[in-house]
Amino acid sequence: MYRFRDERGRVVYVGKAKSLRQRLNQYFADYTALHPRTQLMVTTAASVEWTVVNTEVEALQLEYSWIKEFDPRFNVKYRDDKSYPYLAVTMGEDYPRVMVMRGAKRKGTRYFGPYSHAWAIRETVDTLLRVFPVRTCSTGVFKRAGRSAARACSATSASAPPPASRRSAARSTGSSPRTSAISCPARPAAS
Repeated sequence: MYRFRDERGRVVYVGKAKSLRQRLNQYFADYTALHPRTQLMVTTAASVEWTVVNTEVEALQLEYSWIKEFDPRFNVKYRDDKSYPYLAVTMGEDYPRVMVMRGAKRKGTRYFGPYSHAWAIRETVDTLLRVFPVRTCSTGVFKRAGRSAARACSATSASAPPPASRRSAARSTGSSPRTSAISCPARPAAS
């Protein structure tokens, strides 16, 4: 992780690199080959600071928090929260919904993350759905499923616990490492 600061000490750019030496060489080796915005950043920078982290996930999270903290002039990614996905659980609904979300946070929703890859969250949710039939469908699909005999959404199945117990289970998420995310009866095995 590295930060460029201008002559006043303000952070103008936050970045990450597996090899800081190679990254800095890219910035300063051939100035004319750089994009004009990068040229301006390099000429604005008066110093560079770096921090060593252990994993790529730590680097992503630190980059995200630095961009939020310093609002660097030359960083365009992540400024609007749309680049990092979160695992979201809607706590204010009778049947809490689990989904991958980006962007502005909504009231009544509990967020876990940010994570580096949306596909990893989706794979985790898919695995959990094999054991815990949690609602993942949109509100419109959920309402239609509740009115139909087919009951396409697993959250409306006859064996599912009542809404109050689902909300209670969702609220206890993360309170203990041994607690399930949302405790629901297992789905019948596919034949």
